[in-house]
Amino acid sequence: MAHLGARITRIAPGCVHIELPSRPEVTQQHGYFHAGATSAVADSAGGYATLTLFPEGADVLTVEYKINLLSPAVGDHLEAVGTVLKSGRTLTVCRLEVFGVEGGRPGLVATGQQTLIRIQRP
Repeated sequence: MAHLGARITRIAPGCVHIELPSRPEVTQQHGYFHAGATSAVADSAGGYATLTLFPEGADVLTVEYKINLLSPAVGDHLEAVGTVLKSGRTLTVCRLEVFGVEGGRPGLVATGQQTLIRIQRP
């Protein structure tokens, strides 16, 4: 996330927001945010949202995720929101939403769902 220039902007139990500023390194040939960058911040938002519900020492890995790109991702920045839908002992399911924010106005550009597995750090 540091390489992309993304940062966490909000943390609450079961919900995390990540912002990704627009810059040439995260856009594609038409100037839109690249799908890979859009997907990466969505994946991280869900992972961190899951960690807010687990005890210290636990970690997560993404098992599966699906992203629907709804419209070209444009704006001053992207805001990815990961929200835990169901937290289990082993698997957790999250809703993923990504908004393109232009002049303070968000527009939904991607939505998805993610499954994560809980692991213990070595």
